[in-house]
Amino acid sequence: MVQFNLLPDVKLEYVKTQRTKNLLTLVSIVASVAGIAILLISVVTVDVVQKKSLDDENNDISRYSSQLKSIPNLNKILTVQNQLSTLTSLHDQKPVVSRLFGYIAEVTPTQTDLNELNIDFTANTITIGGSAPSLAAVSTYTDTLKATTYTISGSSSKSNAFSNIVLTSFGQNQSGATFTITCSFDPAIFNTNDDVALSVPQTASATQSVFQGGN
Repeated sequence: MVQFNLLPDVKLEYVKTQRTKNLLTLVSIVASVAGIAILLISVVTVDVVQKKSLDDENNDISRYSSQLKSIPNLNKILTVQNQLSTLTSLHDQKPVVSRLFGYIAEVTPTQTDLNELNIDFTANTITIGGSAPSLAAVSTYTDTLKATTYTISGSSSKSNAFSNIVLTSFGQNQSGATFTITCSFDPAIFNTNDDVALSVPQTASATQSVFQGGN
């Protein structure tokens, strides 16, 4: 069968334009409906679902708060727990005071007796008082403190154990010399987390008791 298109070209263009217009209209309608649907879903989610979720969470918070408040002496319990949680850190920060007497025995020259020993772990200072055979021995003591270093186990670096060494008072009589020395110490030598070893010059060799009356 042979078919002939009897419509003029203008008519054909018009028909195509109408079809395109109808298609675009349909797409616009579908897009508008989808947009409206998404908007409605969003509104429902915000106004209904999320509001209900927030209300549920607020109710849970109120319920748990009431349960906590009903516990007797809750504030005291929490205070004790907080204090217990800090014990470990406080223990780690606590200086090892027992090392002091070993250090003093190492740095104090022989024939030097001590009758005063005060240490301040807040200011990191120490005061040493006693007697020695002569002022030269006292000078040796101060030089020994200045030259004493320490090392921490696992490290080869050396640091000064004492600093700001000052002979604050001294005197001399027929039996010898008296003195008072103040100095600062490096708090690391009392750190509970480290093993510390002093390196003392040979001029200080405590082969006998360093405390007065202990010879």
